[in-house]
Amino acid sequence: MFTDYDVVIIGSGCAGLAAAIYTSRAGYETVIMEKETMGGEMMSRQLIENYPGFAGGIMGPDLGSAMLEQAADAGAEVEMAEVTGIQDKGDYKIVKTGDGSYTCKGIIIASGSHPRLLNVPGEIQLAHKGVFYCATCDGAQCAGKPVVVAGAGDSGITEALLLANLGCKVTVVELMSRPKASRVLLNRAEENPDITVMCGEKIEGITGEDWVTGVDILNVATGERKRLDAEGIYIRIGLVPNTQFLKDSLTLCPNGQVPVNEHMTTEISGVFAAGDIRQFSPAQIGAAVGDGIHAAMALGRYLNTL
Repeated sequence: MFTDYDVVIIGSGCAGLAAAIYTSRAGYETVIMEKETMGGEMMSRQLIENYPGFAGGIMGPDLGSAMLEQAADAGAEVEMAEVTGIQDKGDYKIVKTGDGSYTCKGIIIASGSHPRLLNVPGEIQLAHKGVFYCATCDGAQCAGKPVVVAGAGDSGITEALLLANLGCKVTVVELMSRPKASRVLLNRAEENPDITVMCGEKIEGITGEDWVTGVDILNVATGERKRLDAEGIYIRIGLVPNTQFLKDSLTLCPNGQVPVNEHMTTEISGVFAAGDIRQFSPAQIGAAVGDGIHAAMALGRYLNTL
């Protein structure tokens, strides 16, 4: 049967771009659909130091741009469109967007994730008024000011290091009793006089009228409350999979991820999931690239059966 494309890839992050490189090189007419920034989460990362092959690290936007160029050179097309749902028609699929529908033979869902919210008073009201989720994107707005970073995982400590480099006095607030970041990042933070890490502290609210002026915290062990003076807060407490558009098409895990088998296959034959959205994803760039490649190869085997 004639379809608009052989393959539709939903999402242009590292999983989607890796998949597109493979499907395009295999000769399948491929389109990548992206609703926001081409390159996905990579474009908001500062220095990525744990991606194999780059001993000195690589800037996220540089890696994303290189992967996007490689996918385009292989023949993949790009459409800026928000996917609102998918529909299985047996030997072909329908991908619905806000601008119309597309038919294809197979789908790889690689829609990535977005930052988890604190869900505390003041967060929504002061969004973009001192409340941010990406220091690479918005760090300059608080340059030279006292700021809080929520979360002491790799992402949070990386944000703290970047903000300190912009002249900020940074307080990292972590709910758990110890930081979750890798030792190499923690060593850098501990050696930086402009970074303080506070563990066992829960953020209860963000204060301010037209701009952030403080962050209220609670010590979970003692019950002591205090207000940190801050003119910005950067929230990095985890990621939420971008799968809301699939709720009427696929069964989702309680956390919103997509169940897959060992070949990235979902419950619908010919539909695959890769990257942060698939069940048990470690949410790492290297793993997402592997997922995208695995899904693309499995999709190729599926297409050969049609």
